[in-house]
Amino acid sequence: MTQEEKKQRVAEAALSHLPFDGVLGVGSGSTVDCLIQALGSVRGRLRGVVAASLNSERRLCALGIEVLELNQVDRLPLYIDGADEANPHKHLLKGGGGAMVREKILAEAADRFLCILDDGKLVEALALRRPLPVEVLPLARGLAARRFTGWGLRPEWRRDFLSDNGHPILDLHGCAGRSLLELEERLNRLPGVVGHGLFVSCPADLLLVAGSRGVREVA
Repeated sequence: MTQEEKKQRVAEAALSHLPFDGVLGVGSGSTVDCLIQALGSVRGRLRGVVAASLNSERRLCALGIEVLELNQVDRLPLYIDGADEANPHKHLLKGGGGAMVREKILAEAADRFLCILDDGKLVEALALRRPLPVEVLPLARGLAARRFTGWGLRPEWRRDFLSDNGHPILDLHGCAGRSLLELEERLNRLPGVVGHGLFVSCPADLLLVAGSRGVREVA
């Protein structure tokens, strides 16, 4: 089974978790793109959708699905998103597409956070293969890079790229083997950091993982 087929399968499996006549939050990325396409066939079950990225918003609108602002919504029963990496504790590494700040806001707002992914993204330890994305204010890019270097990390400016919030992103290499909870706390305290792709203190509630034998749950 190809990776694309796994993404399609896990996206379809996520439909059984949708709230009835409620508002759904969706993230971004290629697996979420498959989910959005699948939502087109069941849009009558939803009152509306809150999107974590402009790309997801455009895809939803193209299918005739009503897109709501988070500030319009009193309750978000479920948020569904993908991940670049996830471990068995349901901790996530996100931000390859640069939408991790908005994604974290929706994850925090939702009653439940469902993460959908293929088994190639399920790892024992986060940040071994991928850098950690950090969104910073433009004014703080140089300062943040120097601080990260002082922490023994290797920041790489993602050139010619801005988040949907209009901010640059630094990809941090060398995070493997560190306490990611401690790193998360240090990032949260650093002035100029808007957000980052570590979802350790705010893990998913449930993983749906697609493999060659089907979709399994990691609760």
